[in-house]
Amino acid sequence: MAKKKTKKTRKKLSKKDLTVFKKLLIKAKSELLSELSAITNENLKRSQRDASGDLSGYTYHMADMASDVYERDFSLQLASGERELLLKIDEALRRIRDGEYGYCTNPECGKKISKIRLKALSHAAYCLSCQKNEEKNKPSQG
Repeated sequence: MAKKKTKKTRKKLSKKDLTVFKKLLIKAKSELLSELSAITNENLKRSQRDASGDLSGYTYHMADMASDVYERDFSLQLASGERELLLKIDEALRRIRDGEYGYCTNPECGKKISKIRLKALSHAAYCLSCQKNEEKNKPSQG
């Protein structure tokens, strides 16, 4: 029976690799924060215009209102997804700090995540096999 590698016996990523992945994560985080800020500011402007009752900027038409509501809803869903991604990035940065980055976070697995996967998805928490299982077992949304 093969022994499961403990945290102390696992071969960690090199400092150079960790630095590269950390920079990728920080860049992605910065870009996401900028996008979230833009979305929030745009929705705030719309909400303030609507709350003030200022209808002079556009004609009052039901189709226009529906379009505005749809755009706001879409923006809020986009912001929600970006916040979720931001949490995943923060978690990956924590794993780098704690020396756990690059290993599957599934307690049943703990295998090394391939560098190819990490380069494609630097915030990946699962190895490809566990990610596939996670997605297969996740109830579909929609």
